[in-house]
Amino acid sequence: MLERYARPQMLKIWSLENQYQKWLEVEIAVCEAWAELGVIPQEALEAIKSRARFDPEEIAKIEARTQHDMIAFLENVASYVGEEARFLHYGLTSSDVKDSALALQMKEAMDLILADVDEVISELKAQAFRHKDTLMMGRTHGVFAEPITLGVVFARWAFEMARHRNRLKAAQEAVSVGKFSGAVGTYASLDPKVEELACRKLGLKPDPASSQVISRDRHAECLWALAVTASSVEKFAQDIRHLQRTEVGELEEPFLPGQKGSSAMPHKRNPILAERLCGIARLLRGYLLSALENIPLWLERDMSHSVVERFIFPQAFCLLDYLLARFAWLIRNLKINPEKMAENVARSLGLYASEAVMTALIEKGMTRIEAYELVQGLALKAWEEKRNFGQLLREAIPPTILSPEEIESLLKPERYVRHCDVIFKRLESI
Repeated sequence: MLERYARPQMLKIWSLENQYQKWLEVEIAVCEAWAELGVIPQEALEAIKSRARFDPEEIAKIEARTQHDMIAFLENVASYVGEEARFLHYGLTSSDVKDSALALQMKEAMDLILADVDEVISELKAQAFRHKDTLMMGRTHGVFAEPITLGVVFARWAFEMARHRNRLKAAQEAVSVGKFSGAVGTYASLDPKVEELACRKLGLKPDPASSQVISRDRHAECLWALAVTASSVEKFAQDIRHLQRTEVGELEEPFLPGQKGSSAMPHKRNPILAERLCGIARLLRGYLLSALENIPLWLERDMSHSVVERFIFPQAFCLLDYLLARFAWLIRNLKINPEKMAENVARSLGLYASEAVMTALIEKGMTRIEAYELVQGLALKAWEEKRNFGQLLREAIPPTILSPEEIESLLKPERYVRHCDVIFKRLESI
């Protein structure tokens, strides 16, 4: 099922073959470090580097006997290396290799996620500037509020994704950590210089104080960054779903040739992609809970986190990669209906001007309570009788207080977005 929602490049990072490849890279980096320190002969190192390889099928057969994946891996690699294989895994425990290799996988996977985020931001910025002046109704609690522009909506989303880009970079930094400190993190069988040298070769930072494992708060931080990014995409997709409702009709997912909306109702054009993105985001938030549960391991370590991580990391990265790619496609191909937006602005009967009218009356000398009650009464009457708010204002407010020209000015939708240029100037910088 994961393959259906995973793109090949990300799936490859989390493949078993790539996991073994990362284990091998870690083992070789440690051998190189030992060789620099004069512990492993240079000829042995060259033999290891030139001969080391693995066969996943053979590893599986060995693991069926040993019931230990790292021992099975090392036994298989040794069968290719020969006598010099005695220097593989020298001074290490399994978690030295596994945790450092996992850091390499997460770092590599996060590079793809960051590229996805950049694509999403690019698409959102393009739509924001394209629809900078496309008026629509803003809604609070789902109810008409004051006019905004569609460009402002896209700009908000772009800024939110830019914040996620920073969070994801910080999370990548947090997990880009290796450890080569032995069974309980005390370097009992290792020279700390091995850790320093090997981590440098791998592009990782040494964990300043590990146990047998790298503490899982780092991994939970990474999962949090993935989950919160997905949650924002769910928020955006949910807004698209709301705006596609028949009675709103302002945005719509593309409906491809040959696509069907319902097995029973041929007329249906449903926001199925946006709904799918919302569902994926919910799943990702569930993985975060599992990552948080992995933090309290027993003392220097236990293995309760191991099986959990075999699922949550590959699935979380693959699903977010898919989610971001599909969301970028959705934004790029979104069907936008400015005419329906204008129609909905008109349907508001001008009630969006209520705050501006109240403020104008206060400036003319009314108390806030007096102005609020007057405007609220007229607004409720306009909505109940389906009458234009401006007409009721002109009937109820003497021209000596607010002239017809002043009322007309307050009713112009463009008045409510006149300062939005500042948002788009800020948007240029992300």
